[in-house]
Amino acid sequence: MMITLAGSAPAAEQIRDQIRGLIAAGSLAADERLPSVRQLAKDLGVAPGTVAKAYKTLESEHYLHTRTGGGTRVSATASATPRTVVDAARNLADASIRAQIDLEEATRLFRAIWPPRPSG
Repeated sequence: MMITLAGSAPAAEQIRDQIRGLIAAGSLAADERLPSVRQLAKDLGVAPGTVAKAYKTLESEHYLHTRTGGGTRVSATASATPRTVVDAARNLADASIRAQIDLEEATRLFRAIWPPRPSG
């Protein structure tokens, strides 16, 4: 598992978002064990409470589960995004970077072209 901190978002939010992304991309599989709170905090150079906050949020969202003595693992209900969607997202990211479009602008574009839900 590779997590890096950069940007202005709070560290716990970055950790949470990156773990969600690793699960969605299939890089973290169901029941895979994550580093302990202390180990990940040490690796990232943040306070253990920061990692604990990220893990707790991911548990409440059913991405992770923690068992005493069993560590923190990816939830069996957390599923990977289909490969075609991951590949398309990577292509969008690559094209955006080449065009010097930042994440916020790419996200705005994606939201603008997303079809509305049918009413009913």
